[in-house]
Amino acid sequence: MSVQEYLDKHLLSRKLEDAVNAAVRAKTSDPVLFISNHMRKAVQSVITKIKARQILDSRGIPTVEVDLHTNKGVFRASVPSGNSTGMYEAVELRDGDKGVYLGNGVAKAVKNINDKISEALIGMDPTLQSQIDQAMIDLDKTEKKGELGANAILAVSIAACKAGAAEKEVPLYKHIADLSGKTNPTLPVPAFTVISGGKHAGSNLAIQEIMVLPIGASKFEEALRMGTETYHHLKAVITEKSGAHNCNIGEDGGYAPNISSFREALDLVKEAISRTGYNDKIKIALDVAATNFCIGKRYDLDFQSPQKSGQNFKSAEDMIELYKELCSEYPIVSIEDPFDKEDWEHIKYISSLGICQIVGDDLLMSNAKRIEKAIAESACNALLLKVNQVGTVTEIIEVVKQAKEAHWGVVTSHRCGETIDSFIADLSVGLASGVIKSGAPCRGERLEKYNQLLRIEEELGDHAVYAGEDWRQ
Repeated sequence: MSVQEYLDKHLLSRKLEDAVNAAVRAKTSDPVLFISNHMRKAVQSVITKIKARQILDSRGIPTVEVDLHTNKGVFRASVPSGNSTGMYEAVELRDGDKGVYLGNGVAKAVKNINDKISEALIGMDPTLQSQIDQAMIDLDKTEKKGELGANAILAVSIAACKAGAAEKEVPLYKHIADLSGKTNPTLPVPAFTVISGGKHAGSNLAIQEIMVLPIGASKFEEALRMGTETYHHLKAVITEKSGAHNCNIGEDGGYAPNISSFREALDLVKEAISRTGYNDKIKIALDVAATNFCIGKRYDLDFQSPQKSGQNFKSAEDMIELYKELCSEYPIVSIEDPFDKEDWEHIKYISSLGICQIVGDDLLMSNAKRIEKAIAESACNALLLKVNQVGTVTEIIEVVKQAKEAHWGVVTSHRCGETIDSFIADLSVGLASGVIKSGAPCRGERLEKYNQLLRIEEELGDHAVYAGEDWRQ
């Protein structure tokens, strides 16, 4: 075959002429590079290969990482994991072999990607997110993704989302906004964990997290500074009161002083905020995670102290009075999971009081049916969004729409077992969630999300919008 015949067969003459004309119009100083890039863009992107592997998360527990290849590049994603899983969330597939990683290996999920998902998706356009996600759902054939594993499906879904953004030549947050129909990407208020307790730490504190929210900042960069300064002041406060040995940190980076009283912990945080000088610009949020210490219909506030456990039980009515007092004494604007995940009666009641935002985590598990029930019964007024509880980017977008249509707040959340993947940072901006919860300003896997938000704000420049006082909209 001659050169001319080859050019004619593949219609290259016209394509080359178009590329040269574009280079001339652009007055490029490097025509070869320009023409090369122009020709590359003219080729539609398709998925050519998907390769998964087992890596370790921030706790040293296995999780899934995926490299999704297109003819335009390679796009990597890894998935987080929680300390526990609920019956209403998508199924995280583990190997169960106690002789390997204590049963926590994910070799089955990795094999499902490499052998089954890969075969189903090769040749697909990565910009068609909903079609890619539906193909995996159809392949799995179970309600909670138990066949292939939600950890397998989500890793591929996120990697495809990144590939789709690259094909469109837009930032990831912009691609997510487009997929969701949003036109107002917004930088979220960071909810920094400053004190860790419950199952996230080895202290005696029953409550799982105390967070600070710099809602009075004018931009994300300032919010990050406010939260970080509060965190460092808190270390000094704890050291002065009980010594440096009480400044050990929990799994998400919050300090874990050996205290058991809610008020004692909140007093430490209040003093740290006071030392920053920001005062009214910083609010407080609680993640009670009450399911962890609910026994029957009572709450054991000393469940972390074996020698005391059973001596400090509170009824649901006692807890309501406690929350009312705390909200009047401290600048608390949000309480997550104030009661057991099945105690709809008292969650509805405390929501009706309007003392602060009531966030559903264990209550909802990012499950569309649970969210629907909570909306119908006015059981809470905010969703804690955990991507691995859902399983695909498309379904994540749908549950956020569901919450937003009910005029709920949305908190995009990390998990206890994290990786250095910063996807949830772009997700929170693209979906304008209002708040992001990614742990303390400490530990690389937590900071990667906050640092990505800095980069996004810088990229948006004068168009950057920080949620601030409008964090619930």
